[in-house]
Amino acid sequence: MAKKLKRNKGLFFILPWIIGLLWFQMYPIVKSLYYSFTNYTMLKEPKLVGISNYVRLLTSDLEFWPSMKVTATYALIVVPCKLAFALMIAMLLNKKLKGIGLFRTLYYLPSILGGSIAIAVVWKILFMRDGAINNLLGNLGIGPRDWLGSPDTALGTICVLSVWQFGSSMVLFLAALKQVPSSLYEAAIIDGANKFHCFFKITLPMITSILFFNLIMQMINALQEFTSAFVITGGGPMKSTYVLGMKLYTDAFKYYKMGYASALSWIMFIIIICLSMLVFKSSSAWVYYEDGGEF
Repeated sequence: MAKKLKRNKGLFFILPWIIGLLWFQMYPIVKSLYYSFTNYTMLKEPKLVGISNYVRLLTSDLEFWPSMKVTATYALIVVPCKLAFALMIAMLLNKKLKGIGLFRTLYYLPSILGGSIAIAVVWKILFMRDGAINNLLGNLGIGPRDWLGSPDTALGTICVLSVWQFGSSMVLFLAALKQVPSSLYEAAIIDGANKFHCFFKITLPMITSILFFNLIMQMINALQEFTSAFVITGGGPMKSTYVLGMKLYTDAFKYYKMGYASALSWIMFIIIICLSMLVFKSSSAWVYYEDGGEF
């Protein structure tokens, strides 16, 4: 009786979370799947149209494949660059230096602030034709560039903002680096290994589990990018920054094609699931676990 009462008390405490999960997450997910097979427009009752939304997206929508290409390009630039910078800074912050705690905090701050609308607006102002970046380049004798108005540089400018937000990955890398036994480095140095060998033969293999986690998370985030493209460029110029998140938003809240947008969201979900499964499948070949475990 006491055990049953104790269990019921636990269920009572987590009941708000369960209600939130079911009502604010699971219900919208299931509802969006239903809407993806309808012509729902928010202005009239949804009517089932089968898989026509999916067929139209994949075969006759002139914006889908270009936006897919932009999203893929964005992810291919941002994910490796962010992970590389995060690991590099983590290795620097892993050293025993005076005031290192302050530096760790400062490098983590962009990840707290970077996803906000305010930071995106500041980034837009910095890279305007008469913004601070062009003024700085002018002082160096370099002519101004239309960073946000040119299709050649607009996507790269947004990518730089995302790469700047490497703090969360950096913290995880830093924690992993601290778990690498110093005895491995000492033995390697005795055997004549240099820093290059130590990094690729000891450091990198020992932190592959965290690298794997960061890769999955950053890939998912990159494929769902929306805020920076929406605020900084609005998807332009010439839709060079028109990522899938922008297309989904436009179809849903500009043209009120909720059923069509729901189909797009499920295609995005399937893409993310498939890519994640590929990464998980490949992990057995490059991810090292100290206890020998694997997914």
